[in-house]
Order: sequence, then C-alpha cells, then structure tokens
Amino acid sequence: MIKLLISGLIFTVISASTAWAQSGKSMSFAQLAAYNKPDREQVLYAGAKAEGKITWYTSLAGGSYKELASAFEAKYPGVKVESYRATRQELGARILAESQSKRYIVDTIESTIPLLKLLRDNKLIAPYYFPTQAKYPDNVKEKGPKGLFFWSIDRESHIGLGYNKNSIPANLAPKNYEGLLRPELKDKIGFAGSDTGVTVVGTMLKLKGEEYIKKLKAQNPVTHNVSGRALLDMVIPGEIAVSPTIFRNHVEVSLKAGAPIEWIPMELVPTNSGSTAVSAQPPHPHAALLMADFILGEGGQKVLEQYEYGSPTKDYGFKRWYPDQGLTTEQYEKLDDRWNKTLRELSRKSF
Repeated sequence: MIKLLISGLIFTVISASTAWAQSGKSMSFAQLAAYNKPDREQVLYAGAKAEGKITWYTSLAGGSYKELASAFEAKYPGVKVESYRATRQELGARILAESQSKRYIVDTIESTIPLLKLLRDNKLIAPYYFPTQAKYPDNVKEKGPKGLFFWSIDRESHIGLGYNKNSIPANLAPKNYEGLLRPELKDKIGFAGSDTGVTVVGTMLKLKGEEYIKKLKAQNPVTHNVSGRALLDMVIPGEIAVSPTIFRNHVEVSLKAGAPIEWIPMELVPTNSGSTAVSAQPPHPHAALLMADFILGEGGQKVLEQYEYGSPTKDYGFKRWYPDQGLTTEQYEKLDDRWNKTLRELSRKSF
C-alpha cells in the first residue's frame, strides 16, 4: 500500500512537471501571450514565481499605483513588483532610450494611448490575450492579430462641469456646453491650463465648432495654469464659480469631505484613459502577462475603483469620448497643438 502511495505521488509530481513543461517552459513568449487555456493563471503564476519579480512602468498618479502593486503581490506571493511612475512623456523617453541601448527592462506598461501607439509603431509592445477581454467593449481595445490585443483601457477619468453651489444656483448650472453662454456666468468661468483644459477645448471644437468658441470668449473665461485637480481646489472655496474642466473622480473624493460642489456631465464627456500593454521583450514574460491580466481583471479593477477611477466596462449614463482614439500619434499631436492654441486665445488672461 505504501509503495502504491509513493508511486502515485511520484506519478502526480511527474505529471505536473510534464504539464508545466508542456504548457509553460516550452512555449515562446508569443505562444505564452496567446495562451487561453483554463490554466492560464496557474501557468503564468508558476513561471512568475520562478522569475521572482516584474518591472512595471506606469503614469498612474497618487497612491493608486502603489496599491495596485501591493494587491498584486498579496495575490501572488513570491512575485515582487518594481514600479516606476512617471508622466507619459518621461516613460516614452525612457523606454525608447532603453530599447536603443538594447537594455530591455520594462515588463508591463500602464499609460495613455498616445504613448502606447508610439511603442506599437516601434514594435516595442506585443499583442496578448487576457481572460476578461470579453467584458471590455471593442472600442476600448486595440486589435492585434489572431484575436489578440495590443492594449485595453483599464481606467477612465471623466471631465465635465464642476460648480460651487454657494456661488451658482442650481437652475443656472449649465447642463451642456451651450449653458456656459448664459449672461449670468460672465466673468465666472475658469479653465485649467493643463492638458485637461486643452482636451475640453478640443471637445468643444468637435461638438460646437469655431463659432461657439468665439461666443464663449465673450464670457471672459480665465485660464489658470494649474491641473484639473488644483482648479477644483479653487472652485471649492468659491474662488472660481464654475469650470468645464473638472474630473468626476476628484469631485467624488471632495464630496466625501463635504465640499459644496456638484459635477455635471456635458453632452459629450471627454475621457482621459489609461491602458495596459506588455513589452515585446519582457525580461520576466510570465510576470508581465500575469500583471496585465491582474490589472484588467477583478482584482486590479477593484483597486482602481477605490480611487474613484471609472471603468470602461460600466455605463455611467453619459456619452464618453476618447480624444486620442483612432488617430496616429502624428495626427493627435497636430490636433493637440491646435487645441492648445485655441485655449490660449480663449481667455482674457492667464495665471
């Protein structure tokens, strides 16, 4: 009986090792990225533990990226996350420089679409399968060959109108961009001078055209050279009465602290987004794919929602617009320059 048990145990170990060899170690990275069998997570985790770590580059702000890394490490003990957080531009410069010097460091990348397009065009990211991909709408995934994807949007920040309820009566609060032209709002409108303000102006041009911008200019809006978050901090005390450059998630956080503010989606809501991609030459291929699956899966999405990020898998009751979607990097940069110029010309003065 003991011999039978030992033989059975040895057979189980050998079978497991054989299965691992067949489904894990023997696969190329391309095969691993496309692997869609039920044991994908087990295969990736086994390989990731052997690799020991992952290097993750992200442009996520605040504590959200640290919490994501901690949640990943808690779910997959033995796999350490080494994070590098920077802006889209800084990440792009770093990854391109590493590639040119043949130093492949990054495994998984979470950033905005313009950067990922640049990396795709330079063949620096790989198409991959992820288990939750059916939950994500087609328009938030970048198609690759054979049913794979170069990236998928994993988090959203929705830009709309924020106003101080002590400064603006509810009946005067704009429900659409046309509402900003009400005479009562003259000299009370503020814009963020950052990319947030540029994106909103681009939305206005797309939806309403140049004539609308001329009418809005007569309202004497002021552009403040700050971020959308910093501008909300000016709306809260009533320094600025109303602004169309306010993030929904920032308002949600401030409302919990009792701020006298309200957020209203316009008829088209410009949406900043972050997406997850995998390096074409990851030093830790199993961990790279496991991290991507995690961010786009239930665990990662739960962390992002705790930080008030929107999810592309949910309906919030308003129409979203991703300004950089469907455009080449060159096309987007050209549009961005135009929007930037329009924003500068819109205001009577800047600070």
